Amino acid sequence: MSNTSNMPVSTPEITVAKKNYKNAIIAGLSVALVAVGGYLVYQKNQTDGTISQQQEQLSAISTEKSELQSSFDASLARLDSMETITSNLQTELKDKNSEIAKAKKEIRTILNKKDATAAELSKAKKLIASLNSKITGMEEEIARLTKDNQLLAEEKQNLINENGRINQELASTKDANQQLEKKVDVASTLHASNINITPLNVKKSGKEIQSSNARKVDKMKVSFDVNNRIIQPGTTELYVLVIGPDGQPVKAQSENGTFNTREEGTKTYTAKVPVELETSKTKNVGFSFEPSKFQQGEYKIQIYQNGFLIGQGTRSLKKGGIFG
Repeated sequence: MSNTSNMPVSTPEITVAKKNYKNAIIAGLSVALVAVGGYLVYQKNQTDGTISQQQEQLSAISTEKSELQSSFDASLARLDSMETITSNLQTELKDKNSEIAKAKKEIRTILNKKDATAAELSKAKKLIASLNSKITGMEEEIARLTKDNQLLAEEKQNLINENGRINQELASTKDANQQLEKKVDVASTLHASNINITPLNVKKSGKEIQSSNARKVDKMKVSFDVNNRIIQPGTTELYVLVIGPDGQPVKAQSENGTFNTREEGTKTYTAKVPVELETSKTKNVGFSFEPSKFQQGEYKIQIYQNGFLIGQGTRSLKKGGIFG
């Protein structure tokens, strides 16, 4: 039986050709996509590497800056610890302090910059190293000066102690000398003995006659001996005080004055007699006094030398009669 239809008849060769062409296109597109993907991955890796490298550099700079800041802070702390130095040491370190102040200012300028470069940080690092070197030098200088000051303080204290010891010894020696001088002073005071008191009537001819009649007595003569075994040769003064019957000091017509005693204060003397002395020799002393008028009663004679009473005697005048 025969086919009478008008539809075209497909052959197997045409169908296979179309299918192979489609597969080729798909394969080509796949290869292109793979290539593009690989390129993109490569580009991404390159970008990520660059970013990572930049991040590492930034991290390194940040770390170095942080380390430099810490180092600088430590340097400042060392400087702060030296603020308790005495003014004398600060004066001696004035030049170094000026250099350090300049370095500190430059370091701060760099560290305060947000966008400090590696070169600037390197410079800051060198400055901090130099600063630390200067600080170390200052610390060594301070230690030396402090030690010197301590030695000077110790020497000063030793001198003060030695001076105190010497002053104590001098004070003790001075006190001992004063005590000795007092003893010598007292020991060298004269002793008066053989005191004679003679009232005299002076005649017109000049002849002197002993008398006890108060109305006839013109003067009273006093004589005595003085001596001391240790007194040094030289001149001393004796003060003679005559106390009349009325209890008042008798004033001689030729003299008038006062003297000091060791225990009785100031007294008025009747006569002041200079005496030339020799060691261990007895010296006889004589003088006379002539008041305006002699009174009836007892006259007391007191002899002073070196502020001490060294002898005394009495003599009475009556209305009449001769004695002696």
